[in-house]
Amino acid sequence: MEKLQDQYCYFCSENIRKTNPFILTILQKLDEEIEKRPKEKFTVNIAGNNRLVSGQRITGEDFWLLSKTLRNQPCISGVDVRYNLIGDVGAFYAAKLLQKQPSITYLNLMFNDIGPEGGELIAKALHKNKTLKYLRMTGNKIENTGGMLFAAMLQMNSTLEKLDLGDCDLGLQCVIAFSTVLTQNQAIKGINLNRPILYGEQEESTVHIGHMLKENHVLVELHMCKHGMKNYGLQQLCNALYLNSSLRYLDVSCNKITRDGMVFLADVLKSNTTLEVLDLSFNRIETAGAKYLSETLTSHNRSLKALSVVSNKIEGEGLVALSQSMKTNLVLSNIYIWGNKFDEDTCVAYSDLIKSGRLKPDNTDVEPYMVDEHIYLSEVSNGLKRHYYWAPTYGETYMPSSSAGFALVPVGERL
Repeated sequence: MEKLQDQYCYFCSENIRKTNPFILTILQKLDEEIEKRPKEKFTVNIAGNNRLVSGQRITGEDFWLLSKTLRNQPCISGVDVRYNLIGDVGAFYAAKLLQKQPSITYLNLMFNDIGPEGGELIAKALHKNKTLKYLRMTGNKIENTGGMLFAAMLQMNSTLEKLDLGDCDLGLQCVIAFSTVLTQNQAIKGINLNRPILYGEQEESTVHIGHMLKENHVLVELHMCKHGMKNYGLQQLCNALYLNSSLRYLDVSCNKITRDGMVFLADVLKSNTTLEVLDLSFNRIETAGAKYLSETLTSHNRSLKALSVVSNKIEGEGLVALSQSMKTNLVLSNIYIWGNKFDEDTCVAYSDLIKSGRLKPDNTDVEPYMVDEHIYLSEVSNGLKRHYYWAPTYGETYMPSSSAGFALVPVGERL
């Protein structure tokens, strides 16, 4: 088969366009990898925020030529062009690629200045597509117009398994539409509806998603960051979790949940046996909320594997209570506590858990060290979704230690 770099150069010269050195460098490396492992499937990774590869970010016109190169390439199963400038022009060619390249199962278009028109083109292309499993549209401002078309698409598409529409400026109308569609859709296993633009304090989004969770028995992963969710909203989700038997990963980080909300959550965790990963980061559950959780984890729950309470204004007593629950609950393997108020008892408790082997260093975001015979905790770059927005400059992109939520509850081949 002709090399990708040669085909790219041919299409550039045929259309009287300059080659983009950034694309050319990536395709040269990919050609080498294909030569070494000809039977494997590969992802074309042209991330615009990769600091190790200098070059101009790709535009819609660049993506047009790239998409022509990638057609009829059975070894290419994924395209990652995050943090570029392809815009609605590039979205048009991305839609064409989805129609003409049947081997693509993963498409990452996050933060590419795609607007409602580009969103419409991609959504319509997915009406007939039968191969794409995971689509990331994160950070493209497709707004209500584009979001409603994606919701309509889910009524037709029965193969897409994971859809990320976080930071897309969706409105309440979109959240309601997705909640309605997901009561019927039997394919979507993971959905991200982070940071919709909501007005008012009624927490309507949680009411509709709660109704959906009662009906849906396929969804495994749900992200609801920045929904302005308070205790009433969390109560709606908890009421649904009494009846839901499929959800394994719930992310309600960056909301307004307090210790009163933990009463509802602690109660549902006594009977829920499917939830494995719970992200409560950047709320305000405080010491009392941590104690409610620790009581349930000590005496009842034996299904939760990972808990994140990062930056929740929890003081020493609450953090120690959570550490004590790990001694009796041997299922809980990952706990993340950075950003709370550590006292010496907290530092000693987590140091003992790590030294005894009960808590593995890769499964928490703190590391003990000693100064003048006093133990302190420092932060370590581990977490449930540390590399959701960015990838590390060196080393493996998706290590289980830094993307523990996705490692424990894998939905699809990629993060």
